[in-house]
Amino acid sequence: MFNLLDYAPIAATAFAIPQFVPQIVKLRGTHDTAGVSWSWAALTSLDNAAWLAYFVLSGYWTALVPSCSATLLAAVLAAQLTLSGLARRRPALLIGAWATLLAAAFLVAGRAGLGVLLTGAFALQVTPSIWTAYRVERPTGVSRATWLLILGELSCWTVFGLHKSDPRLIALGLTGITAAALMLSRLRRTRSASRGGLTDRPDSNGRNLLSPRRAPTRSGRGSPAR
Repeated sequence: MFNLLDYAPIAATAFAIPQFVPQIVKLRGTHDTAGVSWSWAALTSLDNAAWLAYFVLSGYWTALVPSCSATLLAAVLAAQLTLSGLARRRPALLIGAWATLLAAAFLVAGRAGLGVLLTGAFALQVTPSIWTAYRVERPTGVSRATWLLILGELSCWTVFGLHKSDPRLIALGLTGITAAALMLSRLRRTRSASRGGLTDRPDSNGRNLLSPRRAPTRSGRGSPAR
């Protein structure tokens, strides 16, 4: 019997395929990495590869396209951030350990073992991105469009998970919605702060800081208020 909710992964595909394109384009055009996490990109690629295996084992064939797209494009973003010098040895070792754990779970317990780890995988995946965005003064390197697409995709997975009574997909969806809401809220607040009379200036390390706008002088240059 036809059920429209069975095609929720197709809607997720529409959000997932171009999901990382805005972030990739923004980084390529501006070279601004403020607030963007290399660990998030690397974990996203790895976890989506694991979800790809889970979907194959579960017979969720319509879910394969978004997983393939996210795996590939997140890997491209991770490569960009690596070339920008954001990759670090310790996070890389931890991500390698997580990859080993996923592989071991699959070899020992198959779909069930992989599913257990994937239930909490998205929380692990997005934590570095939220942490990084909230640590910097202004996450100017983060693409709002990418996180809007993440919100759309994970909303579809929540609906599909509820429809299939799949707790792993439900956990994936709700965690993703929460993470996207936190990120979009952060971007909105910093944008509002900028419009409220604050401007960017780099510190000694090249990071963006917020400083009061300087009052213009007759020569057109800013000078501190006296």
